[in-house]
Amino acid sequence: METAKITNMYDLNETIAKELFEGKTYPWEVLSEIGDFILKLGPTLDPNVFEQKGEDIWVAKDVTIAPTATLNGPLIIDEGTEVRPGAFIRGKAIIGKNCVVGNSTEIKNDVIFNNVQVPHYNYVGDSVLGFHSHMGAGSITSNVKSDKTLVVVKDTQSEEKIETGLKKFGAMLGDYVEVGCNSVLNPGTVIGSHTNVYPLSMVRGVIPANSIYKNMQKFEIIEKE
Repeated sequence: METAKITNMYDLNETIAKELFEGKTYPWEVLSEIGDFILKLGPTLDPNVFEQKGEDIWVAKDVTIAPTATLNGPLIIDEGTEVRPGAFIRGKAIIGKNCVVGNSTEIKNDVIFNNVQVPHYNYVGDSVLGFHSHMGAGSITSNVKSDKTLVVVKDTQSEEKIETGLKKFGAMLGDYVEVGCNSVLNPGTVIGSHTNVYPLSMVRGVIPANSIYKNMQKFEIIEKE
């Protein structure tokens, strides 16, 4: 399952969490270690750049945080990022440089690379968002299966399967992925780099890099009586 490998999805120089990914094959392997990694990295951050905003929360001094945003640790927010009104960061999150966490967006147990935008009404849980990826308004990562069974990653082309052993697993977005408005990324979704997802899509499985994902729905126009 080459598409889903870390080496094919991410430029690890575009995250402060580079060390977290080293020695791993697939990006979801980091999900269970995010919180502990923050607790290890946080105290070592340059105090000229970062300040501690609360227990287990480290925020770069030039980050803009709206007064109505909620920040819970463990948490690291890197330089140049904007956290807008009503954002809810629940903890175990690493947010990169020059990112946007938008109004009413919820973040939980994520690694968000540099230059990522989740700007409007997004839920991002148990996920990794690659460099310069973008989630359109209302798009979400669904991180728990309806039957509560463990998540299996399935390749949409080869039908290869990988058992992750994880109950909570949102989506892995490669670098430069564009997700259209109001799309749902089902548990275990992996989207290769430079791929575009059409608005209103329901996505599952492994989507190849450099592709366009269309989830077209039929519609019917009925003349009024």
